[in-house]
Amino acid sequence: MSQMKEAAAFITNKITGKQPDTGLILGSGLGVLADEIEDPIVINYKDIPHFPQSTVAGHKGQLVIGTLEGKEVIAMQGRFHYYEGYAMEQVTFPVRVMKELGVEKLLVTNAAGGINESFQPGDLMLIQDHINMMGDNPLIGPNADEMGPRFPDMSQAYDHDLIKLAEGCADKLHLNIQKGVYVGNTGPSYETGAEIRMLRTLGGDAVGMSTVPEVIVANHAGLKVLGISCISNMAAGILDQPLSHQEVIETTEKVKQDFLSFVKEIVRSLP
Repeated sequence: MSQMKEAAAFITNKITGKQPDTGLILGSGLGVLADEIEDPIVINYKDIPHFPQSTVAGHKGQLVIGTLEGKEVIAMQGRFHYYEGYAMEQVTFPVRVMKELGVEKLLVTNAAGGINESFQPGDLMLIQDHINMMGDNPLIGPNADEMGPRFPDMSQAYDHDLIKLAEGCADKLHLNIQKGVYVGNTGPSYETGAEIRMLRTLGGDAVGMSTVPEVIVANHAGLKVLGISCISNMAAGILDQPLSHQEVIETTEKVKQDFLSFVKEIVRSLP
């Protein structure tokens, strides 16, 4: 908790006069949204006390604070992953800091592999729910009651009202979006074909290596969450081709304009 307060105090001193109430976590290849923020204050992760550093291609590794569509926002241009060797409390540390800064709503994005065979690379999927297959939980250990309850409710991990708002934004923009269940695995290896068949049987529509820890902590902290996956490739065994991170980046680049339009319309429409 002392580390969280120290990091938040450092950021507060850098953003005098700004009070972001919406947080954005931007996944692989999706950090371009932060470039749309007006009057930005940019803080490199390495300068923030106790912040990890992003080591993955497509993640710039900086906070961008400013105005997006008339709303004060704080954006993570790149996130941290369990597979990078960070502990769950480090992966989710920025969410705690955002809460301390006054953030009330969190929009999380990721690049994900499509499990649902009706999906196509480039689709945008609103996350309705998730399945935690990481074998870990960021809330394991002593609970600080002032940060959240010992046993937080996850029945609306992704806020139903925000999902409805996002659906309305998609209709307004004439975007054909998907909805589904996101499965969080540790990575960094991609899944086998057999694992994908198992995850489909369990009810998964998309699979990735992030998001679930942040969403658990956000719910623990009382934040309202909206999640969006960019289906960057079809998961193993669906198409007869190998998987690569380069494909992820290339697909997110192709869908960039739809993604930008969609998220900006959502932010503009937030209450």
